[in-house]
Amino acid sequence: MDFKKEIKLAFTENKLAISISIAILLISLLAGYFLEPYLNAYLNPVVDNMAEQVHSGNIQLTFHSIFSNNIRIVFIMFIMGILCCFSAVILAFNGLFIGYFTAIQDDLFATLLMLVPHGIFELPACVIACASGFVLFNFILRFFKTFIKQEDGSFSTQLYSSYVDNFDKLKQAILLLLVAAVLMVIAGVVEVYLTGPIAKFILSVFS
Repeated sequence: MDFKKEIKLAFTENKLAISISIAILLISLLAGYFLEPYLNAYLNPVVDNMAEQVHSGNIQLTFHSIFSNNIRIVFIMFIMGILCCFSAVILAFNGLFIGYFTAIQDDLFATLLMLVPHGIFELPACVIACASGFVLFNFILRFFKTFIKQEDGSFSTQLYSSYVDNFDKLKQAILLLLVAAVLMVIAGVVEVYLTGPIAKFILSVFS
């Protein structure tokens, strides 16, 4: 398999899923930022709980913990593709939370400096992970449509034939998942080792 070609094909043949995921993220980010006063009662407890967890040491901002959390989100969005809309729900909540978190900070510039360096990898990873869930759902729909239409052969033969006929969609879903996972690894490295130093350097320049 030409891995590079297959990844390119996965993106070009699933532009709609990726475009919908981008739209969901952008809308939820903007909603979280501009509707902050209305979301305060719902999301502020989440922020406070996270801050308490970090302060108590229950959540450690290490590469392992950040990587584990990011990969978990990616795989959950992929698996939730079985239920279609739940991939979108998870992406929308993450976007809403990031937008809200940004809105409640006193120093927007400093906040963006602490989010953007790893966010340029993490947010696309979330978009692609959500799209992979959509493509997985598409594979399941196609699989059952093909299976129902078949009349000849045994039950197992019909299952296998349906799987083979629609394997390309499953393969594309998995390839998109892998791309998302790689981007999350990069995001984890940047967040732990580069985001802080980059933010401190830029702030020192402008101070």
